[in-house]
Amino acid sequence: MATTPTEVLAFPNIKAIVRDNGTAEVVVAGNSRAVPDGQTLPELRNNALALVVTEAQTLQRPVRVQIEDPEGHGELIVHPDNKIESVSYVPRPARRRAQAPVTTAEAAAPAVVEGVNVAAAEPTTIPIRPAPVEATAAAIDLQPWPPTPVETEEPGHISPGVQGIGGGETESPAAAAPEEPLFLRSLKETSFLVSTPVLEPATQGWRGTLTRLGFRMDPSAEELAEREDIRTVSQHWPGPRTIAVVNRKGGANKTPTVVMLSAILARYSGAATVAWDNNESQGTLGWRTEKGAHDRSVLDLIDSSTDLLSPSTNAAEIAKFVHHQTADKFDVLRSDENEEGDHEVTAEEVDIAHQVLTRYYRLVIMDSGNTARAANWRRMIDHTNQLVVPVTAIEDRAEAARLTLQTLESRGGHDAELARNAVVIVSESTDAKRSMTGEALKRAKAEAQRIADGFEPFVRAVVRIPYDPALVNGPIRYEALQPATQRAWLAAAAAVAKGF
Repeated sequence: MATTPTEVLAFPNIKAIVRDNGTAEVVVAGNSRAVPDGQTLPELRNNALALVVTEAQTLQRPVRVQIEDPEGHGELIVHPDNKIESVSYVPRPARRRAQAPVTTAEAAAPAVVEGVNVAAAEPTTIPIRPAPVEATAAAIDLQPWPPTPVETEEPGHISPGVQGIGGGETESPAAAAPEEPLFLRSLKETSFLVSTPVLEPATQGWRGTLTRLGFRMDPSAEELAEREDIRTVSQHWPGPRTIAVVNRKGGANKTPTVVMLSAILARYSGAATVAWDNNESQGTLGWRTEKGAHDRSVLDLIDSSTDLLSPSTNAAEIAKFVHHQTADKFDVLRSDENEEGDHEVTAEEVDIAHQVLTRYYRLVIMDSGNTARAANWRRMIDHTNQLVVPVTAIEDRAEAARLTLQTLESRGGHDAELARNAVVIVSESTDAKRSMTGEALKRAKAEAQRIADGFEPFVRAVVRIPYDPALVNGPIRYEALQPATQRAWLAAAAAVAKGF
């Protein structure tokens, strides 16, 4: 799939600098790399771009490069397959009027600047024969650098060497005229602040090992992707956000999904986060998380809502009704666990509880029951900003997830928009995995992939989670998960956060 310029990461920070004294360098994340000498300015440019292509091939993705040469400055997108796109190019103010360029296939070729072809509707890439460079032997296929021709001479100008009326060579007025002074730029157009963040060295894998030994290494593509997911889940958004985790089938992994999303978003963003068990009966969220020094539930919070919403109430008072998770840094609002009670939370009570929680928390992540027709279920959807549909890789759970999305889509409006923008999280089966080996494990993974592929055309994102015994029974702790499982849940949380 093609990559648009806006999708190309801005790091590592790469600069290609060509000087008018015949030297050039490529600076990658602050590390300077010498460019082989060239006889002409185009040769120096190509030699510099050859080093940038090598960097793109190392990272296995396109990279941005800031270019600077005696004629101007701008930005290119360099691909690992030797394709180079021109994003922008700003010519420098000329010291004197330049001679008309020689019309060649390269000089007259159309340029693509900010996605618009100056001379034609279709972008054109122009192969340029690079000078011999030790860094790569492959030719570079690129847009012209610079992408715009230099200023031409005024009509009537006679170039050097052209016979005048008197039969002798006529001296060029541009050559005879003194150099025009450079115009001073406004102080508003410059800054001493560095706008591009410095790329931190690798910390993972063999690159991280070499960095710790004193050899600074750039991070791998996998580490860069992980850093981007961390940056995404670390954001703060204006106003509270509510996530609803839904599936009409029990055993679909709703509660572990609520716990993992709450833990990751709370850990990385530092935002006040609460996991709310909005089950119409006794939910299991309280059983899978730490219990505080009290037995209060959502019904107690609703009864005390007037005091909690009072302007004079201290923010710490909410701790009387929620159960703090000491390791994962979020709170839990339990459902009613009174076995003799028969109270069902109404739609109005959902409104009250949501009003209280959004006063004290930035993120509200709601567990749900299995009845999409229940009043508390439907009112939860009214308050939802992002829908998450968990499913284990078992066909009846997947079918229940499909029906849940279909129900919401059929209602239209806000419900349908939530369904189209949903994130589906497919977890490998926890029921059969304990006894499976060999071919059975392969079939289980294939089934998870089949279900994930089936949902992909109908929702915004689908994320797969590997089997992890730490999610099967007992209290759920983020640190108890295997590294691969932690990474998968981080990707899931990032996919959810992108919907905010």
